[in-house]
Amino acid sequence: MKKCFTLLASLLLSCGMLPAMAADIPVTIYADAGYQPYSYADGNGEAAGLYAEIVKVAFARMKGYRIAIKPVPWKRGMAMLKNGTAFALYPPYMNLKDEPFTWPYSLPLFEEIVVAVCTKDVAARPRPRWPEDFYGLRIGNNAGFLVGGDAFNAAVKSGKITLEEAADTRTNILKLGMKRIDCYINDRISIRLTQNQLIREGRLPGGPAGYEAAVIAREQGFLGFTDRDEGRFAHKTDFLKQFDAIIYDMRRTGEIEKIAHNFFKGK
Repeated sequence: MKKCFTLLASLLLSCGMLPAMAADIPVTIYADAGYQPYSYADGNGEAAGLYAEIVKVAFARMKGYRIAIKPVPWKRGMAMLKNGTAFALYPPYMNLKDEPFTWPYSLPLFEEIVVAVCTKDVAARPRPRWPEDFYGLRIGNNAGFLVGGDAFNAAVKSGKITLEEAADTRTNILKLGMKRIDCYINDRISIRLTQNQLIREGRLPGGPAGYEAAVIAREQGFLGFTDRDEGRFAHKTDFLKQFDAIIYDMRRTGEIEKIAHNFFKGK
């Protein structure tokens, strides 16, 4: 009897009359390729950085998905979210005003402190007010990053501050070292570690390119999803639900803090 049932099931399956077991859904998550040490492409073009360490642990615990991470230039990744061709990208800050197409966001993955570092001459004068004390200066920024705040954006628009964008943190710090910009704004740890690496490489023979002149904000990095897919990513709700549950547990148990400690140790 058992053999007959097995034979019948095989025949029905071959005719398409029984549902096959659902395969894992392939998902591509995009990542900033030029934001060391948080998110970047390594020498083999693979996703690396603190955020990669965090999300890889979470992705490994999710059910029903086959997940790949692909580093891309930040502006390209944001454009893909905007036109609905990318499912998700990390690590945007939450900015519904300027990036309304990025929704929903995951639970926060990590908190960053955004600062302005400036050349030695510029940083020598106290500048406690951001951005008023930086009027007339050339401020560097990673292309597509929105980290200066509304008052800063208004100052750029009115011509009180000159904004110069470059592809990534390394390029901006090198520009700062050559005094092609007066200041650079980004996360404190990203600036410090990238600057130290450039010094070790002999790219900054005169020592540090920049010195911290102002704290701008505290920001959190997220996994941000597109809301312009028009239903193309029907699995979005389930994916986010699973991901958030895992991230919540990793935060609750201190696992994310431990990952960050081990990642930055010795850097």
